[in-house]
Amino acid sequence: AVESAKGKYAHMLFNELFEDYSNALRPVEDTDKVLNVTLQITLSQIKDMDERNQILSAYLWIRQSWYDAYLKWDKDKYDGLDSIRIPSNLVWRPDIVLYNKADDDFSEPVNTNVVLRYDGKITWDAPAITKSSCVVDVSYFPFDSQQCNLTFGSWTYNGNQVDIINSLDSGDLSDFIEDVEWEIHGMPAVKNVITYGCCSEPYPDVTFTLILKRKSSFYIFNLLLPCILISFLAPLGFYLPADSGEKVSLGVTVLLALTVFQLMVAEIMPPSENVPLIGKYYIATMTMITASTALTIIIMNLHHCGSEAKPVPRWARVVILDYMSKIFFVYDVGENCTSPKREKEEERKLEGDDGSQRRHKEVKSHLSNRNDDCDLKEKFNGNLNKSYGVHGENVRETVNCCSCYKMLIKNIEYIANCVRDHKANRAKGIEWKKVAKVMDRFFMWIFFIMVFFMSVLIVGKAA
Repeated sequence: AVESAKGKYAHMLFNELFEDYSNALRPVEDTDKVLNVTLQITLSQIKDMDERNQILSAYLWIRQSWYDAYLKWDKDKYDGLDSIRIPSNLVWRPDIVLYNKADDDFSEPVNTNVVLRYDGKITWDAPAITKSSCVVDVSYFPFDSQQCNLTFGSWTYNGNQVDIINSLDSGDLSDFIEDVEWEIHGMPAVKNVITYGCCSEPYPDVTFTLILKRKSSFYIFNLLLPCILISFLAPLGFYLPADSGEKVSLGVTVLLALTVFQLMVAEIMPPSENVPLIGKYYIATMTMITASTALTIIIMNLHHCGSEAKPVPRWARVVILDYMSKIFFVYDVGENCTSPKREKEEERKLEGDDGSQRRHKEVKSHLSNRNDDCDLKEKFNGNLNKSYGVHGENVRETVNCCSCYKMLIKNIEYIANCVRDHKANRAKGIEWKKVAKVMDRFFMWIFFIMVFFMSVLIVGKAA
C-alpha cells in the first residue's frame, strides 16, 4: 500500500512538474544569472591507443549535475518523495562536449535517466566511448610515457551563461580496469577560461590530463631482444674463416633481418620527425653491419693476395704481425702461446731454406769434386797421350762424363732457384693471409664492444 501510494504521488508530481515545463531554455529565474554545472569523469577502461593516427579510445562515465529552478517541489506535500528518475531528454541538459573529439560519429549522448531531487538538483550519469586526439611522442618508444588531454566544455554557452566546475582535482580511477599495455599514473583536472578570437565572452572548460606509461615487456621480447641477438652475429662474421665463402653472405643476411624488424616498427609508428629510440638502435646497428660487411670485403682482398702482390710493408710486419698478432692471439699453423714465434721461425728456416741450401751445397760440392776428378783425369790422360802417344776410347768417355756433370750442375741450380722463388712467393701469400686474419680478429673485438655499448645505452635509456 505504501509503494502504491508513492507511485501515485510520483505520477502526480511528474504531471505537475512538466505541465508547463520547456527543456529548450536555460532553467534559471534570472537570465543574467550564471548556471553552474559540476563535471566529474570516471575512467573505466582504455580501449585503444592508436599511435599512428594519434587517437585515444577510452570508456568513460560522465557525471553532470546542476540545479533546475523550475523543477522543485515540497517533499512533504508528496508524502516525503524526495527524488524521481525520469528520461534525460525531458529536462534541459547542458551541451557539454569533448572538444578534442576525433570520432566520425557525431550522434547524441546516451539517453539515460536523470535523478531529479526535490531541491531542483539534477544528476545525469551517462557512459561514453570517446575517441580523442592525442599528441603522441614516440621518441623513447617502447619506454615512452604519454599525456593525453580530454577537454570538456559547453559548445554554445559562454562563461556568463554556463560555468563548468570540476568536482574533484582529478579524474576518478577507482573503477579503472587494468590495461595490458598502459599503466595509469594519474588523471589531474584543470579548469581553463579561454577567450577565442571569434567571441569576446570567456569560455570555460575542464581539461583532464591522462598520464600513461607504456608497459614495454611485449616490445622488449618481440622487437628489441631479437635485434640485440641478431646484432651480436655481425662481429662473428670476422671470426668466420675466409675460405668458407660465407663471410659476406652472413653480413647481408643479418642486414636483411634487421630491415624486416625496422619495417615492423615503422608500421606502428606515426610518420613524424621524431625517430623512436628503438628505430635509432636499428639504424645504428644496420650502419654497423654495413660497415662490417664493407670491411670484410676489404679483408677478403688482403687474404687472397697471391704471388703477384707486393710484399707486406715493414710497418705492417712490425705492427700487425709482431705486436697485434700477439695481442689478439693469432698464430701460424703449429704455433701456440707457449712456443715463441722466433724459435718456430728459426726451426722452419733450419728445416726449410737452410736445409735445402745445405743439401744443394752438398750436391754441388759432390759434383764439383767429380768435376775436379774429371779435370785430373783429363790432365792425366793428356800426359799419357803426350808421353806414350796413346789415343783411345777411355779419353773420349772421360770427356763426355765431365760435360754431363757440368750440365747436371746447371740444371740442379735452375731447379733450386725455382724452388727458392716458389717458397718466397708462398711465404709472401702466407704473410698477407696472416695480416688478414689479424685484422679480422681486431675488428671482431671492436664491433663486439660497439654492440655491447649500444645495448647498454638503450637499456640505460629505459631505466
